[in-house]
Amino acid sequence: MFIALRDLRRSWSRFVLVGLVVVLVSLLTTVLGALANGLLKEGISGVQALPFDHMVFEHGAQATFSRSTVNDETLAAFQKIPGVSATPLGVSFANAKSDGKSPDLDIALFGVAPDSFLVRQADAGKAGRADAEASLAGKPGLVLSGELAKKGIKIGDRYTFTASGTTLPVLGFTFPGSYGHAPIAYTSIATWQKLTYGSDPHGRFSAIALQVPSSARAATEKVAAATSTEVKTKSETYAGSPGFTAEQSTMSLIRGFLIVISALVVGAFFTVLIVQRTRQVGLLKAMGASSWYVIRDGLAQMLVIVTAATVIGAAIGVGIITAMSGGSAPVDLVPSTVISGMVLLILAGVVGSLVTLKRIAGIEPAIALGASDS
Repeated sequence: MFIALRDLRRSWSRFVLVGLVVVLVSLLTTVLGALANGLLKEGISGVQALPFDHMVFEHGAQATFSRSTVNDETLAAFQKIPGVSATPLGVSFANAKSDGKSPDLDIALFGVAPDSFLVRQADAGKAGRADAEASLAGKPGLVLSGELAKKGIKIGDRYTFTASGTTLPVLGFTFPGSYGHAPIAYTSIATWQKLTYGSDPHGRFSAIALQVPSSARAATEKVAAATSTEVKTKSETYAGSPGFTAEQSTMSLIRGFLIVISALVVGAFFTVLIVQRTRQVGLLKAMGASSWYVIRDGLAQMLVIVTAATVIGAAIGVGIITAMSGGSAPVDLVPSTVISGMVLLILAGVVGSLVTLKRIAGIEPAIALGASDS
């Protein structure tokens, strides 16, 4: 690396442009990664926090609660499977008008049964625990996501659901969480059915949450086939969140383009650099240096530039995300995402540098006698 480091010290201005481009690409990749994680968190964090490992949907619902309707008969079939815990879950989106003291709400309303294993996380985590447990046991009321308490909503506030005209009080707050970018509100399954289906729900709800041991998975699939339902894993359930798949695909595509751009920029810069150093490379070969020695020296030079620029860009991006945290933009800084983005950018830079291998290998020692620097 002697020649590479010497060039970096003596001709540093030549490398500033490519370094600046990589810094900007690294910054954008870091920010977009945090934004993608923030959108993911807003889309599924409430479901992610619930203690289930499989979910039963109506056949063809594609893990979307709004497309799925199952009933008590189907629930009973899954509850009969030895070792399997099954509980009904109602999910719908609703608009609720306040009594004038608090802001109106657009919420994802989750209906759960009083004896459900889901209730152990959905009870009141702060004030109003007893009232919240009573709500989930059947007393009409709402247990709101903890983040709504920061918006000025208090226990005792009353909300009227615009679709049904039903008014419910706020009985407590639980862990923060959202679904489909809407904060979650919990209520009893009976109250949810009344709000969704009216006075005669016919035992219907959206899905069935399961806790399935590995020994019972085959039996679960068999019951699903017999009841015209489909069993999805917890991660597969996330895809049913409105916009989840499209958001993640879009962000991944943008980040992929940034990495490709970085590779192209580094490759183009390295190609120009080799053209400028043609005589120098020819002279090195005339002195006995192999093509591999010259290639290794150039790759090491690019690796130093790309690594330093990537680290600087990522550090600036982390600073921007930290400043944005707590604001209106949904960002979530995950160290593993930042590190993986940096590694991909560095690898892209190295791959981009490889486009010059053929040119370097083709330079003959005799060219040192006739070529001139440009």
